[in-house]
Amino acid sequence: MIAWLKQLKASFGASFIWLICLIYFTQGFRSFVWTAVSYQLKDRLKLSPSASQFVSSIAFFPWSIKPLYGIMSDCIPIKGRKRIPYLVIATVLSLLPWLVLGLNATLRNSTWHLMIFLTVQNLGSAMADVVVDAMIAEAVRFERASFAGDLQTISWLAMALGGICGSLLGGFALTNLQIDTIFLLFSILPAIQLLSCGLVEENSVDSNNSRSSQVVNGNSIQDENNSLGKKSDTGNLRRKKSQKNSKRKAVVPGESKIPEKVDSLALRLFHSLKAAAYSLCHAFKQPIILRPMTWFFLAHVTVPNLSTVMFYYQTELLNLDASFLGTVRVVGWFSLMLGTFIYNRYLKTMKLRRILMWAHIGLSILTLLDIVLVSRINVAFGISDKFMVLCGSALADAVNQFKFMPFLILSGKLCPPGIEGTLFALFMSINNLGSTLGSFMGAGLASILNISSGSFDNLLVGIVIQVLCTFIPIAFLFLIPKEATGISA
Repeated sequence: MIAWLKQLKASFGASFIWLICLIYFTQGFRSFVWTAVSYQLKDRLKLSPSASQFVSSIAFFPWSIKPLYGIMSDCIPIKGRKRIPYLVIATVLSLLPWLVLGLNATLRNSTWHLMIFLTVQNLGSAMADVVVDAMIAEAVRFERASFAGDLQTISWLAMALGGICGSLLGGFALTNLQIDTIFLLFSILPAIQLLSCGLVEENSVDSNNSRSSQVVNGNSIQDENNSLGKKSDTGNLRRKKSQKNSKRKAVVPGESKIPEKVDSLALRLFHSLKAAAYSLCHAFKQPIILRPMTWFFLAHVTVPNLSTVMFYYQTELLNLDASFLGTVRVVGWFSLMLGTFIYNRYLKTMKLRRILMWAHIGLSILTLLDIVLVSRINVAFGISDKFMVLCGSALADAVNQFKFMPFLILSGKLCPPGIEGTLFALFMSINNLGSTLGSFMGAGLASILNISSGSFDNLLVGIVIQVLCTFIPIAFLFLIPKEATGISA
């Protein structure tokens, strides 16, 4: 392990590896502060489950437009650099909302202000996620392509470690600290990330272009030197004529080449954005890409997400404390890693249609555990509520990983060369947008059934509807390529 890390450090630099690990650790550690946000919405703002889920869905919307950040970073360099400036902007957007919310009680206790600041914070986190993915892709392409899997592995390990630490400490912090203190404590990580951005050097676009032009046009400089001698005579004659003509022209002192450069730069950026958007749309309209992504989108939209409602039920009726719910999230992270291992070990050669079908059947069966919990059947058999919640969450996270791994595999294999990063960001955005709309569906269902804080009479009906909706995506599995497996799409 230590030798592997030393090898990565020698290939990419210690500052680069540190920044990558820090960003992904921070992404995972967000569970530390978002647990506090959930309690802020429920206990301080007294929002209903549907209103709380609506606020959370709006706040996470920036994760659904990730390709926009990728296109901006690719096509609009800032001071000649395409990654670090955007990473600095993203980190500032991630840092300031937590500082403001931690220091200003008025804004923290206002639903609309809290939603706006949480949305800005997610905008920064999503942008940082896109930029760091692009940095990894570029580092692999320009340095050592053989380390592509190693960088992804260390990224996921850092995120998993952050998730475990954030979940463990989040419950403890809620029990012993005020919510404003939790917001301020979390802001330390984005602050360190902001300082760490200055440790990584990035070559300017102009220097890269000039270097590449010299490599591509190997003898261009020598050709120009050779041609100078041959064309010196004709050049002198043309220079004399041009000097005579220039004397006849009126000289305007105020004229400058800067507007022309600005116009040409703006035009070049516009054409770059237009070309990127066209390539993206052209690739996405291909049936081999459009059909699978449509299925994954429908798999989220057609199943209402009642997670926020269940959070209210577990904390209000079952009286589960924040420390235990943090433990549940830790078990969930370990289940994700276990699900990944099982998939890579035993399911890679299975048809993706079959994997996804059984994943949804498994999710519907696990949702029945919520029916048992809400109907209190478990109490009649002497099974504790904590055991039901712990097992249900752990198994659901593992099964969801069986569903997410095929998405990653198809997304990676369907990306055409040249726009892999932006198109992969689009795939992830579609997944995130579907999840957001599924949360809206859950909030709407809770509102229709009049499920509110302290009133969970119709929650059982909502869970039954959720179970039935889980079977809907199975009817659309024909959109997934028939022969696609975990190792060939």
